[in-house]
Amino acid sequence: MSHRNDELDPQGIAARREVLGDAYVDRSLDGADDFSWPLQELVTRNCWGDIWTREGLPRQTRSLVNLGMMVALNRPHELKIHLKGALNNGCTPAEIREVLLQSAAYCGFPAAIDGFRVAREVLAEEGIAFRDGE
Repeated sequence: MSHRNDELDPQGIAARREVLGDAYVDRSLDGADDFSWPLQELVTRNCWGDIWTREGLPRQTRSLVNLGMMVALNRPHELKIHLKGALNNGCTPAEIREVLLQSAAYCGFPAAIDGFRVAREVLAEEGIAFRDGE
């Protein structure tokens, strides 16, 4: 089976690339095989095409909501990806910190501690130094 990126939902793939970056999306698509390709199509169409392109919330808000959900679900790999997406969408480290602090109250301290650990890794990878009040 040949996987054709041009057959993916155009709005979905555009949003996915804008938020997560071409390199990440290309790795995901290139790594798909006959078994997993239908999931790439589903994610691109439903998550990115149907949800991320809606007008009801700005992308920054969607990113912050996703961070809280990834902490709640204990999905560090997806949290890392969506932390980078949140930064791409213009979320500040201070806003990200507030989401992680709020998750401590509603998701538990172990989940929030993991969230902070992943966020610190991402900020370091992105060369972003956090200074209180910025």
